[in-house]
Amino acid sequence: MPVNYTTTVANARLEAVRLALNAGTPPGFLTLMNGTTTLVNVPLDNPVGAPVGKVLTVVTTPKVGTAVAAGAANAAKLTNAAGTTVADGLTVGTSGSDVNLNDVNLIIGSQVTINSGTITTP
Repeated sequence: MPVNYTTTVANARLEAVRLALNAGTPPGFLTLMNGTTTLVNVPLDNPVGAPVGKVLTVVTTPKVGTAVAAGAANAAKLTNAAGTTVADGLTVGTSGSDVNLNDVNLIIGSQVTINSGTITTP
């Protein structure tokens, strides 16, 4: 059974993530990868806003990144503007993943749009 936090505690945890993502000169990025190879960096909101009700919204309006490498996106991470990893281990797929894309197979120069993004704490 998963641990469930009170809203106050969950929001405090998410606030720590928000502060880390906003460190330096925002925006932070959602980085899609194939193994350790970066395929594309998509910017997050600038700055990421405060958590509400156990949810941290990192993308409120569509954001676009251009693929810098070709490959199948199979992992993702969140970084601050300096490229420091804040959270990693996000799954990538076409449904039921942490990050869902229309097609995980990216080609160099392709535009990748993230329409929305949230982090939820139980």
